[in-house]
Amino acid sequence: MPRVLITLLLAVGGGLVLNAGFPDLGWWPLVYAALAMLWLALRETTVWRGFLLTWLFSIAFLLPHLTWADASVGKVPWVALSIAEGAFMALFGAAWVCVRRSPLMSGRPPWWSPLAFGLLWVGMEQLRSLIPFGGFPWGRIAYSQVDAPIARFAWLGGVPLTAFVVAVVAGCLGLAIEAALTRRLVLAGAAPIVGAVLLIGGLFVPIDTQAQDGTLRVGAVQGNVPNTGLDAFSQAREVTKNHHDGTLALVESDPGPIDLLLWPENSSDYDPRADEESEALVTASAQAAGAPLLLGTNDYSPEDGRYNTMLLWSQAGSVIDSYNKQRPAPFAEYIPIRDFVSRFSDAVDLVQTEVLPGTGSATIDVPVAALNRVVTVGTPICFEIAYDAIITDAIAEGAEALLVPTNNASLRPDRGVHAAVADDAPGGHHHGPRRNPDLDRWRLRSGDTERQARGVDRALHRRSGFTPRCRFARRSPRRWD
Repeated sequence: MPRVLITLLLAVGGGLVLNAGFPDLGWWPLVYAALAMLWLALRETTVWRGFLLTWLFSIAFLLPHLTWADASVGKVPWVALSIAEGAFMALFGAAWVCVRRSPLMSGRPPWWSPLAFGLLWVGMEQLRSLIPFGGFPWGRIAYSQVDAPIARFAWLGGVPLTAFVVAVVAGCLGLAIEAALTRRLVLAGAAPIVGAVLLIGGLFVPIDTQAQDGTLRVGAVQGNVPNTGLDAFSQAREVTKNHHDGTLALVESDPGPIDLLLWPENSSDYDPRADEESEALVTASAQAAGAPLLLGTNDYSPEDGRYNTMLLWSQAGSVIDSYNKQRPAPFAEYIPIRDFVSRFSDAVDLVQTEVLPGTGSATIDVPVAALNRVVTVGTPICFEIAYDAIITDAIAEGAEALLVPTNNASLRPDRGVHAAVADDAPGGHHHGPRRNPDLDRWRLRSGDTERQARGVDRALHRRSGFTPRCRFARRSPRRWD
């Protein structure tokens, strides 16, 4: 078989295998195989060919990984997004080939080459998490490793360190195969052993999962939304009524005392501060639960746009605290370079009133009567869970647990829950309370879905300590904007 065809198959096949390592399939060991395939595809090539091969690898990965964008904004933006983000990932391929062809390696990668492979990969992921339009951190390889021992490295260094270790392990696999092909048998035998040691090394990272400050009982309601895609926003009053009914059903199930009632993003598209019918529904829900209600709404008070807002609503019908989303999603909540993009897709016209970026940390102060004190919770809205700075800011401001409201009805029902919102750091494809090892906080997600309305009662362990990763982030500049 011609070598060109082999390298193409390794690149494209590797991208497809990489996607299988993420939710929904979630076969996390395949991530190591995928990156090893990319290592072999870039074994003997030029810088430009390395760029193009990695671009093909990235597009093959991103097209199936980002299919939720197809339902949200249409096929043209979905394909364009995959191609554009693939170009950022392709920079890794060019850089790696430069290192391979340098005098340091002279075409024969030494024992330390997986370390360089890992450093370059993490550098690429950090770059595309920052630019353009505030970055697009979806598909970072650490997100695939939720159930793997290696995920515990996040306690030490967050997503970047976890991604580095994953890439190094994959590099060890690629190096072992390449060394075997070139009869460097000692290296071929030693490299996979080192990789295996790193893979299970996370088991020895000490993580305490017990509550430090008691528990917070959260009643999370996920309401039924009739339509999918951006048209879900046209069902505003019906959505709010469904969440109210879901709350009553939760209360009737006798879950015991509830400290906080949680509704998702956009669960009351009509702002209850300005709409009497919505005000009556959310107030009645809070009273039925006997607890304040944290709900998502839209604030249209700005003249030049709107805010995607979370309100903490009291049983008396007033606002206790609020948070405005800091990072609106480009091409979904606002349209960058609108005049240019509109030439390729009329889906941009669905976004008539753009979401403005809010300010302040993603936290809400919740008065908890059972504890006789205020509990600070982190409230990153939907896609914000993927942005490291927003989450570490919330932890630094005292968040003891994370509540992640989202609107999955704007995405494909079969991919939205798992692939889009689940791309958090690390571990979002689980629906119940889930511990973020990098933050040492428990997290619960609530989303508008196309499924039957439901309510669940969950007890979240509250923790106030800081992981090494968070302590480092607190000493570092918080913003790259």
